[in-house]
Amino acid sequence: MNRVVITGAGTINALGHSVPETLAAMREGRCGIGDLEFRDVERLSIRIGGQVRGFEAEGRFNRQQMSLYDRFTQFTLTAAKEAISQSGLEFHGDLSARSGVVLGTAGGGVSTWDDNYRSVYEDGKNRVHPFVVPKLMNNAAASHVSMQYNLKGPSFTVSTACASSNHAMAQAFAMVRSGMAPAMITGGSESMLCFGGVKAWEGLRVMSRDACRPFSLGRNGMVQGEGAGIFVFEDYEHARARGADILAEVAGFAMSSDASDIVMPSKQGAARAMAGALSDARVAPSEVGYINAHGTGTAANDKTECAAVADVFGPHADKLMISSTKSMHGHLIGGTGAVELLACIMALRDGVIAPTIGYEESDPECALDVVPNVARNAQVEVAVSNAFAFGGLNAVLVLRKV
Repeated sequence: MNRVVITGAGTINALGHSVPETLAAMREGRCGIGDLEFRDVERLSIRIGGQVRGFEAEGRFNRQQMSLYDRFTQFTLTAAKEAISQSGLEFHGDLSARSGVVLGTAGGGVSTWDDNYRSVYEDGKNRVHPFVVPKLMNNAAASHVSMQYNLKGPSFTVSTACASSNHAMAQAFAMVRSGMAPAMITGGSESMLCFGGVKAWEGLRVMSRDACRPFSLGRNGMVQGEGAGIFVFEDYEHARARGADILAEVAGFAMSSDASDIVMPSKQGAARAMAGALSDARVAPSEVGYINAHGTGTAANDKTECAAVADVFGPHADKLMISSTKSMHGHLIGGTGAVELLACIMALRDGVIAPTIGYEESDPECALDVVPNVARNAQVEVAVSNAFAFGGLNAVLVLRKV
């Protein structure tokens, strides 16, 4: 099996339009959640979110591209440009033929759906733009990345709700590790912050009206965010031969299904995914220093995740640092695991643990070190990234310091 490393990272989210901006905000414990700004927001009960501010798509893409790129695709291409530029890779010849793209998204072109439903039902129009379908399809972002960077290997989209990015990155990791591909572009993106997107989530009654406070006793729900996180996963020997700057090593992964309930999480399912990822990475529980938690800020998720961590890590659970950066950038649904992977890389590479902000009061059912409110300096050799989705679909990645 080949070793797999990360040689490029890119992002755009509520905390920043790049990786340096995002990591600076995480270090500072800055909150990117605020009042939502879009058409008909006053008709919503939930009016806060991790919205990307100051993003001018017209200055980045031409008119023809704008007719093809939903907002989630625009975010993806913006983050992919940063990641691939940092990696230094140029895809030609055999590298082009064998490298590909695996991305995660839950909703795909939700903004395009929303705009065109308005056009037909509210405005009474009988026609829509001929590119509506290629603009809204879930694989649009992956397809446009492959076309823009000449990636002719395996390219597809994974959609598993809130675990989409982690599932996508796990597939990319498996391809590079097996030798199927020398490099893969992977991660995920989401943009559900429009009237229809938020209105649908309101119906679940899991949304907070004021703040995301994971693991805190007074938490009252999740907050949606938007954006993208994109990475270059590369064969270690290939990266070393060309002198690439290696950000971290992807050491293992595991996936599981609760097979129990469409919305309620299972401790057993989450625990099996974490234990399986450690086994795949050949890492003992005592070697893990940091877990980037799924940590949605809902009562059910947070206590279930903490219970699963306690089961898997035993006495070492009390020595672990665990935090949820959703408290800062919101829950990017299918794109969330990709943005959160940046916190794992920061822990390994920079020795900085992103905090769980908004923490007010200890919850006996979440009695772990959740790095409350303030970032922490600590040397970490191994980090774990958790993603647990509606439908009981779990995906966990293990990263190692290089």
